[in-house]
Amino acid sequence: MGASQQAGLADKRREALAEASGEVLEIGAGTGLNLAAYPRQGITRLVCTEPDRAMSRQLEARSSDAPVAVEVVAASAEKLPFADDSFDCVTGTLVLCEASSPKAALAEIARVLRPGGRYLFLEHVRSSDADHARMQDRWAPLWRLMAGGCNCNRDTLATISGSPLTVDRAEVGRFPKAPKIVKPLLIGSASMPRP
Repeated sequence: MGASQQAGLADKRREALAEASGEVLEIGAGTGLNLAAYPRQGITRLVCTEPDRAMSRQLEARSSDAPVAVEVVAASAEKLPFADDSFDCVTGTLVLCEASSPKAALAEIARVLRPGGRYLFLEHVRSSDADHARMQDRWAPLWRLMAGGCNCNRDTLATISGSPLTVDRAEVGRFPKAPKIVKPLLIGSASMPRP
């Protein structure tokens, strides 16, 4: 991921996470590349989940990059070990493209968010251009093998829109200098409705 960070993804991460505040849960934290992208103020607690033990070790090693102490928990996005209404904010970057069940992950995100809480996301998505989308479909099986399970052709915005969350902002941008198959990026936020 070092090359993608240099190719502009670090800026996209900062953009996606700029509004993180309060008690924050990051799902699929990987090796901790988001830690340096969090705002320096406003976060009171940061819990990072990562199911892969090797990645968790790298995440722990990077924890000093975060604005607050980091709690690392071994868990997948589809099965979060937290009580209902536990967090003010949930973040995820390039997670739903790899989740075995994005719908289950979003249900869990909604469950652990407090009413009015926000989900901040950055995801690879299916292109809105029909020719590009067909190319993504053709190459998706090979890409999944090469990129650790990334599904570059998911309609993630539709999946988020169909979840218990309300989409507040969604912008499709471009992943600078990335392979064409993963250029479309979705950056946005969704919130948990108040009762």
